[in-house]
Amino acid sequence: MEATYNPAAFEDKWYRFWLEKGYFHADEKKVLSGEKKKFSVVLPPPNVTGVLHVGHALNSTLQDIVCRWKRMKGYEVCWVPGTDHAGIATQWVVERELAKEGLTRHDVGREEFVKRVWKWKEQYGSRIINQLKKLGTSCDWERERFTMDEGFSKAVRRAFVTLYKEGLIYRGKRLINWCPRCHTALSDLEVEYEEKQGNLWYIRYPLADGSGYIVVATTRPETMLGDVAVAVNPNDERYKDYIGKKVVLPIVNREIPVIADEYVDPEFGTGAVKITPAHDFNDFEVGTRHNLPAIQVMDDWGRITVEPFKGMDRFEAREAIVSRLKEEGLLEKVEPHIHAVGHCYRCKTVVEPYLSDQWFVKTKPLAEKPIEAVKTGEIKFIPKQWENTFFDWMYNIRDWCISRQIWWGHRIPAWYCQDCGHVNVCEETPVKCEKCGSQNLKQDEDVLDTWFSSAMWPFGVFGWPEETDDLKAFYPTDLLVTGFDIIFFWVSRMMMMGYHFMKEKPFSDVYVHALVRDEKGQKMSKTKGNVIDPLEMVEKYGADTLRFTLAALAAQGRDIRLSEKIIEGYRHFANKVWNIARFVLNALEGVNLEGKKFYKPEDRWILTKLSETIETVDRELTAYRFNDAAKAIYQFLWNEFADWYIEFSKQRLYKGTEEEKRTAAYVLATVLRDALKVLHPIMPFLTEEIYQKLPNKDAESIVIAPWPCATCWNFPEDAKLVEVIKEIVRGIRNAKAELNIPPSTRVPVFVRVKEEALRGVLESMEESIKQLARVSKIEIVAEKPSNSVAFFLPEAEVYVQVADVIDVEKEIDRISKKLKSLEKDISKLEKKLSNENFLKKAPADVVEKAKSELTELKEVYDRFTETLKQLKELV
Repeated sequence: MEATYNPAAFEDKWYRFWLEKGYFHADEKKVLSGEKKKFSVVLPPPNVTGVLHVGHALNSTLQDIVCRWKRMKGYEVCWVPGTDHAGIATQWVVERELAKEGLTRHDVGREEFVKRVWKWKEQYGSRIINQLKKLGTSCDWERERFTMDEGFSKAVRRAFVTLYKEGLIYRGKRLINWCPRCHTALSDLEVEYEEKQGNLWYIRYPLADGSGYIVVATTRPETMLGDVAVAVNPNDERYKDYIGKKVVLPIVNREIPVIADEYVDPEFGTGAVKITPAHDFNDFEVGTRHNLPAIQVMDDWGRITVEPFKGMDRFEAREAIVSRLKEEGLLEKVEPHIHAVGHCYRCKTVVEPYLSDQWFVKTKPLAEKPIEAVKTGEIKFIPKQWENTFFDWMYNIRDWCISRQIWWGHRIPAWYCQDCGHVNVCEETPVKCEKCGSQNLKQDEDVLDTWFSSAMWPFGVFGWPEETDDLKAFYPTDLLVTGFDIIFFWVSRMMMMGYHFMKEKPFSDVYVHALVRDEKGQKMSKTKGNVIDPLEMVEKYGADTLRFTLAALAAQGRDIRLSEKIIEGYRHFANKVWNIARFVLNALEGVNLEGKKFYKPEDRWILTKLSETIETVDRELTAYRFNDAAKAIYQFLWNEFADWYIEFSKQRLYKGTEEEKRTAAYVLATVLRDALKVLHPIMPFLTEEIYQKLPNKDAESIVIAPWPCATCWNFPEDAKLVEVIKEIVRGIRNAKAELNIPPSTRVPVFVRVKEEALRGVLESMEESIKQLARVSKIEIVAEKPSNSVAFFLPEAEVYVQVADVIDVEKEIDRISKKLKSLEKDISKLEKKLSNENFLKKAPADVVEKAKSELTELKEVYDRFTETLKQLKELV
C-alpha cells in the first residue's frame, strides 16, 4: 500500500469496476423465484436542472448506506435512480438561454421551444446523476428513469384519465397561486415566503345609512376594488350592532354587507377586515361560506382591469388608490407592518392569488387510506414526530391544482370539441369528438404539475401501467429517504396514488433526514457565503470522508451543523483506517495463516469486541440511527483495534514463537476484514481498496461480500478481564502524568488481585502491559508495598512505586496549587450553570458543553485530591 491515503488514486477506478461487474443491477427473476428477498428503494428524483448540493449528498449517502448494507446481508437490492423534468425550473433555464438571443418562447413557438428544452436536457440533464456517482451511490443505473420518458408519460396519462373518469379530477374556477412573470399557476411549494417591510393601511368604509363608518386595516389596498364584504368576529362586542348592515366601498361606491365570521382575528388591525374572494385564499373560503360573489380586478399580468385604474400594474395602482383615499378623507392612518410575502421560487416575482380555470384533483377521498396507513403503522415515519406534520396536512387537505400554464411537461390529455364544447379526456390523441363526432378538436394548452407525475414514481419506475416483472418483484418499495419540506407535496401524494392505483402502500418506512446548516446553525445560502460544495469536499478530502461525516452527524430529529473543519477532522479517521491496514498487511507478510491457533486473552477480547460492534451497527442501521452506527465502527477501529489490540499484538509479532506470530496475524487479518465489511456501507471506496489487498478476502469484491457474523466470537469472561488490564494501563499512565513523571520513565508496579482469573491474564499479558504503560516491572503481590501511590479498581489494587523518581515535597506543593486552580475553574462553571439566564438563553449545545466540562473538572479534582493524600502519607 502507498504510504499516504490518497482517495483520488482509486475512487473512480473502483466505481468503474463495480459498474463493469454489474453489482448494482438487481435481478427480478431471483426475487420472483423466491431465491432472494428483495429490498427496493426509489431515489427521490432530483431536478434535471440541478447540481449536487449538500442536501442531495446527505440524502443519497443515507440511502446508499442502507442499500450497501442490505446487499451484503443477501438481499436483492433494487435502488432505482432518475431525474424529474422540473417543469417551471427547466422552462425558466431555457427561456434565459433564449433571452440571450433576444427571443421569447412565444417568438419561437411551442413546438420549437419544446425541441430546445429536450436538446438542453440531452446536453446538461445528466450532470447531477454523474455527480451522484462521484459520491459512490450504488443505484441500479440500468433502470434509470426520467419523468418525461415514454413509459412514464404513458403512466401519467393513464392516471389522469382514470382519475377523471372516476370523478376525482375536474376542471373549475378556483383561487390558485399565480406568477405574473412565468404566467403559470404554482404549487404551494413553489411559493417562497419572505418577511418584508410593508404597511398596514387603515381605510374608512362609510355605512350606507350615513351613521358613521367602519375602519378596515389591509396590507393590499389595490385589491379593495374587488371587495364584496367587510367581516368581523361574531364575538367581538365592538361590532355586534354592525353585523347585517351595509357599507359603501370607497372609490367604487358599491354597497357591500358587514358579515360575521370566526376567521377574523379581533387583535389584527381594527378587528374588521375586507373580504376579496378573488384575490385572497382565506377570503375565498369566507366567500364560499357566505355565498358571496368573487369579483376579479386583475388580469394574469398583474394589471388592474377596472376603472379608474384600468391598465395599471398592481403596485402602481396601490399608490394611486392610497392617494385617492387621502384626497377623499378616507385614509385614517398608515402603520409600518412586517408580513410574509409569497414569491415565485424561480423568478422571484411576487405571487398573486388568482381566480382561474384550472384542473384539480379531489384529494379528500384519496387522503383517507394514507391517513389510516400511518395511524396503524403500516407506513412508519422516522423520526415519529413527522407523523404530526403529515396528519396536520392530510386532515386539512385542499383540492390540488394540477394544471400549469407552461410548455414543458406532460400536456393535459384533454381535447375540447370546437363544435359542441365537449371535453374529450383520453390516453391517446382522439380522431373525433366522442359526443358529436366532430374532428374539430383542440388539446388543452396546459401541462400537468410536476408533482403529479412524481407522485407515481414508486410504481411508474417499474413499468406501470403494464404488469411488468419489475413491478411484481419490487413494488411496494421498502424505504423512502426524503427531506421534511416535501412531506406534503411528494410523500403524501405518492401515498395517495400508490394506494389508489396499486391498492397497497408505496413504501414501508419514510426516513425524514435533517436539514444541513452551517457550523453556527444558520441555513446555507449563496448570499451568506456559507454554502459547502460537496463536490469540492470530495475533491479535497475524498468521497468516503464526506460520507462518513454526514453519517456521523445524522442524528434523528436534529439538524446537522456542518463545516469544512469537521469534514477535515473525519479525514483523520480515513487516514487512521489506511494506516491500520498498512500495519496489518505488513504484519501478514511471510506468515502462513493456516495451522493451529493459540488464542490469548487479548485475542478473544478483540474478537468479542468485533462481534459486539457488528451487532451494534446492525441494530443501529435497522433503526436508521446512522450516527450511532458510524460512532460504533469509529470507536472500534480507532480505540479498540488500533490503540489497544495492535499494540497488544506487537510483542508476539516481533518476539513471539511461530505459533504466537501466526495467531496474532490471523486475528489481525480476521478483524480487519470483518471491520472493513462493517465500515463498507459508509466508506465504500476505502474499504474496497484495502479489501482487495487482503490475503483472506472471501468474495470478488467487498460490495458482494457477506455481512460478517455477529455471534461467531463470544468470550465474555476474557473480554471482561482484558478490560481490567486496559484500566490498569490507563491508571498507571494517569498516575505518572499527575506526578509529572515523563511517559518514558519506567517505574515498578505492584498489583493485588481479588480474582485468580485476573492473575492468569496479568501474567499472560505482562510484556504488553510493561510496554504500553512504560513500567520496569509488574509484580503480583499479597501486601501493600511502600513508597507507592495507588489507585483502586473493583478487581484489583494497583501500586505505582514513585518515591525514587520524584521529589515528594515538590509534588505536594505543585498538586496543592493545581487543586486551587481547579477549585476556581469549578466554582466559575458552577456559578455559570446556576444562572437561570444562561440556561434559558444559551444554545443547548453550549449548556451541554459547560456541564460536560464541569463533570470532567470534578473528576480530575477528585483524582488529584486522592494523589495528594497519598503523597502526604509517603512523607
